[in-house]
Amino acid sequence: MPESYFGDKSSCVENANTLNLTSSSSVRGLNSACIGKTPLSSGRSGCRSHTPLMGYSVTSSSAVSAHTVASVIVAVVEGRGLARGEVGMASIDLKNPEMILSQFADNTTYAKVITKLKILTPLEIIMSNTACDAGNTTNLFGLITEHFKNVTFTTVQRKYFNETKGLEYIEQLCASEFSTIFMEVQSKYYCLAAAAALLKYVEFIQNAVYAPKSLKVRFQGSEKTAMIDSSSAQNLELVINNRDSRNGHTLLGVLNYTKTPGGSRRLRSNILEPLVDAETINTRLDCVQELLQDEELFFGLQGGIISKFLDTEQLLSVLVQIPKQDTVKTAESKITNLIYLKHTLELVEPLKAALRSCNTQLLKAYYNSLEDTRFGIILEKITSVINDDTRYTKGCLSMRTQKCYAVKPNINEFLDIARRTYTEIVDDIAGMITQLAEKYSLPMKTSFSSARGFFIQMNADCSTLPNGQLPSEFTKITKMKNTYSFTSADLIKMNERCQESLREIYHMTYLIVCKLLNEIYEHIHCLYKLSDIVSMLDMLLSFAHACTLSDYVRPEFTDTLAIKQGWHPILEKIAMEKPVSNNTYLTEGNNFVIITGPNMSGKSTYLKQIALCQIMAQIGSYVPAEYCSFRIAEQIFTRIGMDDDIETNASTFMKEMKEITYIIQNANDKSLIIIDELGRGTSAEEGIGICYAACEYLLNLKAFTLFATHFLELCHIDALYPNVENYHFEVQHVRSSAGNKEKIAYTYTLSKGYTEEKNYGLKAAEVSSLPSSIILDAKEITSHIAQQILHRQKSTPEMMKQRAAYQLAMRLVQTARNSRLDPDSLRVYLKALKKKYEASCPTPRENDEQQ
Repeated sequence: MPESYFGDKSSCVENANTLNLTSSSSVRGLNSACIGKTPLSSGRSGCRSHTPLMGYSVTSSSAVSAHTVASVIVAVVEGRGLARGEVGMASIDLKNPEMILSQFADNTTYAKVITKLKILTPLEIIMSNTACDAGNTTNLFGLITEHFKNVTFTTVQRKYFNETKGLEYIEQLCASEFSTIFMEVQSKYYCLAAAAALLKYVEFIQNAVYAPKSLKVRFQGSEKTAMIDSSSAQNLELVINNRDSRNGHTLLGVLNYTKTPGGSRRLRSNILEPLVDAETINTRLDCVQELLQDEELFFGLQGGIISKFLDTEQLLSVLVQIPKQDTVKTAESKITNLIYLKHTLELVEPLKAALRSCNTQLLKAYYNSLEDTRFGIILEKITSVINDDTRYTKGCLSMRTQKCYAVKPNINEFLDIARRTYTEIVDDIAGMITQLAEKYSLPMKTSFSSARGFFIQMNADCSTLPNGQLPSEFTKITKMKNTYSFTSADLIKMNERCQESLREIYHMTYLIVCKLLNEIYEHIHCLYKLSDIVSMLDMLLSFAHACTLSDYVRPEFTDTLAIKQGWHPILEKIAMEKPVSNNTYLTEGNNFVIITGPNMSGKSTYLKQIALCQIMAQIGSYVPAEYCSFRIAEQIFTRIGMDDDIETNASTFMKEMKEITYIIQNANDKSLIIIDELGRGTSAEEGIGICYAACEYLLNLKAFTLFATHFLELCHIDALYPNVENYHFEVQHVRSSAGNKEKIAYTYTLSKGYTEEKNYGLKAAEVSSLPSSIILDAKEITSHIAQQILHRQKSTPEMMKQRAAYQLAMRLVQTARNSRLDPDSLRVYLKALKKKYEASCPTPRENDEQQ
């Protein structure tokens, strides 16, 4: 199997052959289509031509969708021997100078690794070559390649996963503001090893090194966020619509009113990894509340300031990388990004002014952060060299002019001469095109594009041209409707002179800009703070914006999941009218809810609604309900039945078993578990057995579980477990105008108890052409079997008394924890609980009747 290589920073440009890090193989150079890639399964390329991103300029705020282009590289390494299952990860976004380190113990399904990688959406994954040795491929490598079939894989020699080197890199590159990372990671050997391989590899493909003390490095443990596995994220359509990936009918689409790429990225990552700290969540909610109450602050921030910010993270990434070769492209990129930096810093004072009178803790903290004197120092140094009226502008010619005249006059005499030459050439081009227009009496005008340079454009009907054609001296003619675009030999030569002049200007400007950047590097780390502030404000403004379009309410956090008249946020966006609202109530005493009802009655939609509301609450958003209270969920698991689950086949059944196994292996007392239609892929007897066993296992946890099923036999489990509640979706029977047929009208309303709608199959048979005698026989047999089952599952008086006592005890515990009632109100409430308990216990006479 071929091995992979990457170069040493001292030699990768000068001599491609020195990239060979082993004695047995050689590298084909930087421009080869495959740089030491490991071939994967047939029919799929494991190779990618790497285009360094050093020449990139930051995107404008209008390009919010830019974040969807993959630009993250991840290194993954696993311990060996007794340490197998201990996984280290390091990731870096090529458009954002931040390295994220993770290390955690995972089980044999590697659920945490897969989930983290799905959230990162990597462009490329790096692993050790020992993970995929012929005949000895590790389970982790196999699972990752299976789940990420469209991602490039690169293997590097194991020796480059070196924890000592990783720590050295971090000490060398980490910005002083984030130096506490050393304490966090110095004993986390696997994430340090991954960092070493990652940084070396990125340095190679980027053909650039990061400036000393320029990177933001942070350790991201899994304990600070809720875990949502990739299957659940797909089931709930959190960021991608299952029917059409371009469709915005997702939770991200519902909440995304961000104005910057950084805000959109932050929102996406928060949806996939919600917070688990109630204090942090409430701090965000306080901000959203203030933004909703202060319209001037809301509109001033969102439309007046935040929308003007560019992609600050990408700007930082370009600024802190030092190219190994100076080219026209890198020169132009540095000049452009210095202009963007000036534009960004000029927005700091307006942002600070807008936050000056804010009341909430987080917004006050942001105001204090913006008082950092380094913002002013950097801007002062920039304006000492760069013209005050140099601005970020849209349009390639306009931006080119800004770059040409960015540096103030009299700083470099040769630069001033080159700019005068450039101006004369541009004037000559305009004059020449004017003369041509007069010569041929045609409405010619000067146009410009980055691809063609200066060219001639003309709006005219072909009938007005001599012989319907342009004069012969014009070449490269294109026509779109009545618009002609063309050039001439003289104009091509003048464009070449113009480009030569530009190269001289860019080169001299670049030297001045590099000197300026060297002076401001020591202060530039305040931009990390600014980037965080802008992206967080953008996300919080987006939450507030979503609230203005619907009647969302602020969530509370207790030990109860209580939603009054909640509705599905994505369905509301799709539908022309507000969806039907329903209540939800789960506590430690009633933590397992079984939901029944016919097909299409609303079970799956309701289950997804609960999970979506939980996620919205835990990211700091308001929630679609009249009132809501949530218990923080550390994991959110969903097993949602798809349309094809109705078919009984082996693949469906195996998929079900994998999903329920994953939930059982990973769930804990703080999980929210949603299961829809388990056991549909096998026989009814086996399906009921699997559901019953799964329910009994989950009932041993304090997790909040909602379990939708068509197996009505499962509803009677409440006789054995007092923490089980039954609910169903109501339907109405409507007779046709002829009066001979009956159809079901769906109310989508959730009610207590299990459904009275039994034997859905018999009802379907009644409206078919089956003979009535067969239908009558089927009804009689079904009734007989149902009576036998009911008799076996009937609750005894003792069971009913135990259930009532259990529910009373749990209500008393809950009251002791959360009650805010005054003594008189509390007395009334406790009397009501007593009456409810007495009513739930069977009387001696009822006992005799039941016996």
